This record gives sequence, C-alpha cells and structure tokens, in this order.
Amino acid sequence: MLLDFHVKNFHSLRDEQTLSLVATKDEAYKDINTMASGIRAAPSLLHSVVIYGPNASGKSNLIKALQYMRGVVAESASMIQPGQSFSVQPFRLDTKSSGQPTEFEITFIIDDVRYQYGFALTSKRITNEHLLVYKTFKPQMWFERTYSPDTDKDCYEFGPSFKGQKSLWETATRPNALFLSMAVQLNSEQLQPVFDWFINHLVIFNDITPLNRDISMQMLQRPDGKKAICDFLSSADISIADIDLVSRKVSGQKFHFDLAAGKTKVSNEEMEENELRFHHTTDNGKAVFGLADESNGTRNLLFLAGPVLEILDKGLTLIVDELDTSLHPLLVRRLVRLFHNSTLNPNGAQLIFTTHDTSLLDSDIFRRDQIWFVEKDSDQISKLYALIEFSPRKNEALERGYLMGRYGALPFFEQRDGQTDGA
Repeated sequence: MLLDFHVKNFHSLRDEQTLSLVATKDEAYKDINTMASGIRAAPSLLHSVVIYGPNASGKSNLIKALQYMRGVVAESASMIQPGQSFSVQPFRLDTKSSGQPTEFEITFIIDDVRYQYGFALTSKRITNEHLLVYKTFKPQMWFERTYSPDTDKDCYEFGPSFKGQKSLWETATRPNALFLSMAVQLNSEQLQPVFDWFINHLVIFNDITPLNRDISMQMLQRPDGKKAICDFLSSADISIADIDLVSRKVSGQKFHFDLAAGKTKVSNEEMEENELRFHHTTDNGKAVFGLADESNGTRNLLFLAGPVLEILDKGLTLIVDELDTSLHPLLVRRLVRLFHNSTLNPNGAQLIFTTHDTSLLDSDIFRRDQIWFVEKDSDQISKLYALIEFSPRKNEALERGYLMGRYGALPFFEQRDGQTDGA
C-alpha cells in the first residue's frame, strides 16, 4: 500500500511536492473509498486518487518522477555502468535549482510494516540515501548514506536492527548506484522486500511505458482468465459473450547475423500468429468480429482488463497518465468503482490517475481528499495541492466550481485586448 510520495527539483516540480493517499477523518464513503492500513500513524488509506490540471501543468512530471525513482532502484546496480551519468533533469529556470540534487522519498506498507525510503542524486552520483522502518510506532533507522564533498566519499551510518554484510555492500556500492539496489544484488534478505515493492507493486502506464497487451493475451489462453476478461467487459456493458484466441501459421522472414562471415542471412519461415475473435450476442442475433472491427474503446478496455484484474488480485498500485485519452468517461467511472469495491478489490489495490475529464469531479464517486490539482505559476513552477485545502461543502458542485476557477489549475488564454480568460 502506498501512503505518500515526495519529490523535489524534478523538471517543473522545483519545490518539494507531496501526493498523499492517507485518508482524512471525513466519513464520506469510508467503507467504500478507503481501507484500513493496519498502522496507527495512518489508520485509513485511499483506494484511488485523481489529479487535474491543464496541459503542461506538471501532472505528467509527477508520474514521471515516480517512474524515475523506480527506474533508479531497478537499474542503478545492474544496468548503469561505472562512471555513467544519470539522465535526471532538475528545474532549469533558475541557476540555484539547476545545480541542486533531485530528491525522492516514498512511504509504503509491506505486511503491516511501514517503510520510508528516499534518495537524492545529481547527474553524476547519489548524494543521499536513507531507509526508516516502523515495526513499532517509533522508527528504526536501518541505514543512511551521505556524500561529503570535502572528502569526495560517502559516509554510512547503520542502525542496530539492520543485519548482514554491511561492509561488503558499502564497499561494492558505486557513487552512481543505490546502496539498496547493490545490497539486494548481493543477497540482502532484509532489503529484498523493499526492492521487490518498487519492481513488482508499482504499475505505471504513460507515454514512456504504454499498456502491455501481452498480459491480456496470456490470460485469454486460460479458461479462468478468459472468463474473467469476458466478465470484466460485460460489467462495462460491452456485449461480448465470448472471445476466441485462434492460432494460425503465417509466412514471415527471420534475420540471422553470422558473426564468422559478418553477413546477415534472411530465411523464410512459418511463424505462429494469434488472432482474436469476438462473439457478440444481442436479442436479435449473434455475430463474430475480428479485433479490427471493434472500437478503439473496446480494444483499449480489453488490453487494460488483464493488467487491472492482476492488480486487483495482487493488491498492487496502478498509476496511469491521462486515463481519459483511451477510455470513455463512463468506462473510467466503472474502472474507478472496481477499485472502490471491496469484493473485487480485497487486497487493497490502489489507483492513481491524471485526467482532463471534469465529469468525474463528482462527489458520488470521489471523496474530497481524493481529488488533487496541479498548476504552474508565472515562474513555470508546478504546484500540487488537494481539493480538501479549499474546505468545499459536502454537497458542493465540484465540476462547476472547478470550471469557474474556484480551485485553480485551469488553462488561461490571452485575448486580443490583453485580458485573460479561463478555459
């Protein structure tokens, strides 16, 4: 379960910004939109969060910040080579920030234990890294790493609760690698669950990592998986009674590079291709259609079904940038309600998404602490803030209030007379 995420000096997010999934004491939809965390510091967590803002406001940068943090955890020990620079981009519109490190920190729960992990980095190295673990209300400091410019070395401090070959892991950790990642690569059992949470529990879809069709295709090859996907589509009022995955042989070319001869050889070979057939049933008849015959919305929902069903089953966190670009607003509503349904979401899966669809600003769907906004100021600095900061009334027309500019985060256009007009 994700509690909160902090980022500072990443693209347009110059100042520290915090996205929190800790529920307030609001009683609205408490049994549906929130879940028990099992910890005293944050008793209830939100099942979902929606983020609004105009184009180029910084919404996507927030998602990319989470993605970048996960990427450094995943790859710094194994993929990044000694001396290789990080491709991190700090805020570049003032000279002070452009020379400062980028900072990330995230808090999450694994098996009723709260972990607070963060690091800071420049393009050349990790400058700080720390891990606090809350097995009781009081935190245990497992490790802290701080770079000293005076000695050009990392200084490490380890807590008594952290066990293992600390000296070996410290020595092996390069300036451009995380201690967490290197220690796990060298068999730290204590840190393995923390590393695994980043790799296996955060699912992010955006322009960098688009939706993977293979998960749904693999599920369709199993009877239980096919039934689950068909039920998922039926719940969205799509009249698909059954889906067949038909394999057929097609001719194609394979390319082989001969190292000895230094030449590429091309051979004609038969390859296996999977074809989807959709059985539609109405009161007036039946018909079978191919994938190309289905609408974009149906195709997007089909390939989203596999990942979503897996995420709900395993209790993962799904993060989607601009969810409304691929799904009709009514389908987005149904998707959100899946995460709010304790029967369909028994393991605490969470959904975070950005959108421009103001019809979702509905108090029948979201609590006031689930709605967030991002906007840029005149210095092009992105600010993230929650609707709850405006203390809206419980029955307030949220969509109307937003479009009237009550909560900010709206695009503005300059008219010919020099005045500005909110979109």
